[in-house]
Amino acid sequence: MRYVSTRGAAPELGFCDVLLAGLANDGGLYMPTEWPSLPDLSGTRSYAEAAAAIMSPFVSDDIPADVFAQLCTEAYATFRHDAVVPLVQIGADEWLLEQFHGPTLAFKDVALQLVGRLFDYVLAERGQRVTIVGATSGDTGSAAIDGVKSCSNVDIVILYPQGRTSDVQRRQMTTVDSPNVHTVAVEGTFDDCQDLVKAMFNDAPFRERMNLSAVNSINWARVMAQIVYYVTASRSLGATADHGATFSVPTGNFGNVLSGWIARTMGAPINDFIVASNSNDILTRFINANDMTAREVMPTLSPSMDIQVSSNFERLLFEMNGRDGGQTAEQLQRFRHTGSLQVEPDQVSAWITPMFRAARIDDTQTLAEIRRVYRASGELIDPHTATGTAAVHSLRATDAGRPVITLATAHPAKFPDAVQRATGVYPALPAHLADLFERPERTNLVANDLADVERFVERAVAR
Repeated sequence: MRYVSTRGAAPELGFCDVLLAGLANDGGLYMPTEWPSLPDLSGTRSYAEAAAAIMSPFVSDDIPADVFAQLCTEAYATFRHDAVVPLVQIGADEWLLEQFHGPTLAFKDVALQLVGRLFDYVLAERGQRVTIVGATSGDTGSAAIDGVKSCSNVDIVILYPQGRTSDVQRRQMTTVDSPNVHTVAVEGTFDDCQDLVKAMFNDAPFRERMNLSAVNSINWARVMAQIVYYVTASRSLGATADHGATFSVPTGNFGNVLSGWIARTMGAPINDFIVASNSNDILTRFINANDMTAREVMPTLSPSMDIQVSSNFERLLFEMNGRDGGQTAEQLQRFRHTGSLQVEPDQVSAWITPMFRAARIDDTQTLAEIRRVYRASGELIDPHTATGTAAVHSLRATDAGRPVITLATAHPAKFPDAVQRATGVYPALPAHLADLFERPERTNLVANDLADVERFVERAVAR
């Protein structure tokens, strides 16, 4: 399997090089040259076995099959539930896919527990060391840190927007006592943090000097690992090609729902996707009205979705453009300068309308939905998950009689104040994080300025 950049001007690479590169040197995101078909999973007995089988065509022979299978086994042994991502029924034909049983209580663990191990294996084989820089709107940072904090060949610097994560999210990053872990509060929004990371990658001398790499969802390996749970969940509920499942996905950066689209392209029995947005509704506006115009980022109860520039949409746009990297690069350059992305109506009717529905759920609706789900099923859900279940009911998606699966992307204890406000119940952290608020924090405050951030990175990982 080879990989190409969405912007068409970077060399083709194999899997291991794509893993370490993160962002292509032309500023694009890597995509495989072809979409394989799903393997026969009838002989798989665990999530780890299914994961190794589904992902193996993307890894190809870059990593020996037995080694890759062992890395999957080790990654998913860190989850507190044997099913890794269990399904929980909350209504007629309505399910939650609980993705928060990993070490940091969020869906990012599903990919990053594996990606951290992939990094350590490949770097050890090559005798190399990298500096990972990443931006987080809340959950990616702690999951990435947990995935690589014990890696011998990795330094990691995570940027997060000051005051725009929950206390639990922040502390999960800033209380990690490991010499290769560095956290930075940026005076700005998540989009600002994301722009700073991309600018560091586009600064060729700095990128080469620091041997930069990435683990947020611009890294193909993240997207790849998320394909698996769409396949296993739809299979568990007996979905078929003629009666496929609907997935409702709380969405900010578009990476999670993109992985679902890839699973469907590979043959998973999925009918369509619901894109659930909070008040930062650029994706909902695009899907419903072909309006992708960036607006000011609004702080909400679901901070991981407080995004107006959804990086992974670039990968779908590349497909919509017939894999024309030049056209994709031109559109994105225009979007950066004008704040608006134009897509032809026939592209929307061919690629978006048949596959995606969308709904905007504001904070008032989010609180009401947390309360409704608790009263109806006894399940506590976090604000991000609530946008997904509320979108299902807003669009009357359960009326079709097919299974509807909402991705429960975070543990309710990561957002206890919102959950208590809605239900009167204060969700407790699992035992391994029970003393989180007693641990000392270690973080740094940096201005929203590329030169300042680059100076910090160089000082932090000096060796």
